[in-house]
Amino acid sequence: MPKPLTVAVLAGAALLTRRALRRRVRVSPLWPLPALDPPTSGRPRSRALRLRVAARETVADGVVQLRLEGRDLPGWEPGAHIDLVLPSGLVRQYSLCGDPADTSSYTVATRLVEDGRGGSREVHEQVRVGAELEVRGPRNRFPLVEAPAYVFVAGGIGITPILSMLRALPEGVDWRLLYAGRTRESMPFLTEIEELGADRVTVVAGLPDLDGELADVAEGAVVYCCGPEGLMAAVAERFPDVRLERFAPRASSKGEAFELELRRSGRTLTVPADSTVLAAVRAELPNTLYSCEQGFCGTCQQRVLEGEVEHRDELLTDTERADSMLICVSRARSARLVLDL
Repeated sequence: MPKPLTVAVLAGAALLTRRALRRRVRVSPLWPLPALDPPTSGRPRSRALRLRVAARETVADGVVQLRLEGRDLPGWEPGAHIDLVLPSGLVRQYSLCGDPADTSSYTVATRLVEDGRGGSREVHEQVRVGAELEVRGPRNRFPLVEAPAYVFVAGGIGITPILSMLRALPEGVDWRLLYAGRTRESMPFLTEIEELGADRVTVVAGLPDLDGELADVAEGAVVYCCGPEGLMAAVAERFPDVRLERFAPRASSKGEAFELELRRSGRTLTVPADSTVLAAVRAELPNTLYSCEQGFCGTCQQRVLEGEVEHRDELLTDTERADSMLICVSRARSARLVLDL
């Protein structure tokens, strides 16, 4: 007879599968699997791989490419990403930009973000050839769908998922790409992309003229966009059905301070206007689970007993939002919130 923990793990996996099947969204965040959790957490686990960094190359100003080698690696399709567990324990998501037919390696690229949360800096400064990294996935929330024509818009490092799509397009299909970056030197894979179709690629160093460049999109064409939030928002204004993939959560105001009760723990605390519920909770309960801190993965989901929530996540359904929240990004609309913690 299965042990209680085994039953809980299987039930949790089934719940996640049902959730994925019923949610058909076009906005596709890089959705990481849970970070390394204590064995008593009872959460479902992904199959983790240990891959060796076989090659490390600077492919543009501030952009490093890693080739991670293994054996009989899970297959993937254009648009897929993997989760890297960095030596510090940080979990970051990177689009695959290698060859899907290669079952011996995964290739990713990351740009150094000076004012980021530390993941890109760790990759650039600490991850070297020979290092072993834990890898989870691949997962694909940004698939290439069949269409009569395609328009791709990429900003900077947002070219990584689109590169694999360009390579996979069937011969003769109508496509074009608008690729923008700060400078040509900062734009990875530029030479290869121009060789894929010089007459179909427009490269812009600086801010692109979206109205001019996207004025004559063919009827029935599918539009894909990946890059900075400002670029994606501008493209979405012009094409409501655009398919997006985000590398970071949407910018939002912090909100007001509010009182937070942790019912099972018997604690009441204040969540400051410039802090998150997750940060406030972990100050009291440091073992509280979390991973992406961007409202994408669901690791920090908690049951809400009282109060009104301002949901800022990219994951939960309306039904789930009725009695739960992702505490890494969502806040209280009411002056007081009670969690089942």
